Amino acid sequence: MTAVIFDLDGTLIDSAPDIQFAVNAMLADAGHAPLDLKTVTSFIGNGVPTLVQRVMDHLSIQSEHHTDLMTSMMHHYTASKNTHTKFYPEVEPLLHTLKSQGIKLGICTNKPYAPAYDVLKHFGILTLFDTVIGGDSLPTRKPDPAMLLTAAAKLDDPNTLYVGDSEVDYHTAQNANLPFALFTSGYRKNPIDYFTDCAQFDDFTQLPQIISSFSKYPG
Repeated sequence: MTAVIFDLDGTLIDSAPDIQFAVNAMLADAGHAPLDLKTVTSFIGNGVPTLVQRVMDHLSIQSEHHTDLMTSMMHHYTASKNTHTKFYPEVEPLLHTLKSQGIKLGICTNKPYAPAYDVLKHFGILTLFDTVIGGDSLPTRKPDPAMLLTAAAKLDDPNTLYVGDSEVDYHTAQNANLPFALFTSGYRKNPIDYFTDCAQFDDFTQLPQIISSFSKYPG
């Protein structure tokens, strides 16, 4: 593999605590009780509009409040300034190693582009990526393949691997006909055996070997 595209939340970074903060601040503004971290994490994966809708469904909030709640959540998420977000272990050195080896790197995330850009800049890794595609960069979101295909086209490399942590990422790779590697310690909801015909790893020190020998793992 000479190009790798990564999902962001649940793959490179654990942002669930900051997302929980924003969700609970949103709910407080609307007069609702807070949700625990496990519940909020279970709603992550299909972008902010879907996350807010899942919160609303969970609390039986009427649909006409969706736009106002989304605006409130994004305001609070921006205000959190990634205070509680952190890299998963070994992610930062891995990215620098891959870049030093001449591997092209990209981001394809359902997080909106502006906060994705901000978190990459916050952690000092923005310049490592040749392209960043966010959840509002195109009219559709993952698992529609358009975002991933756009990121791959920008890298312009036929040997491209997608790395993610969830069912959404898995099906996006399938829909784009790209090989996939699953980080098993992210935000997935199904057991490991749900994910077939892909590489799996729980430690980012294992990823270079997967990248170098990916022909063993049909995707």
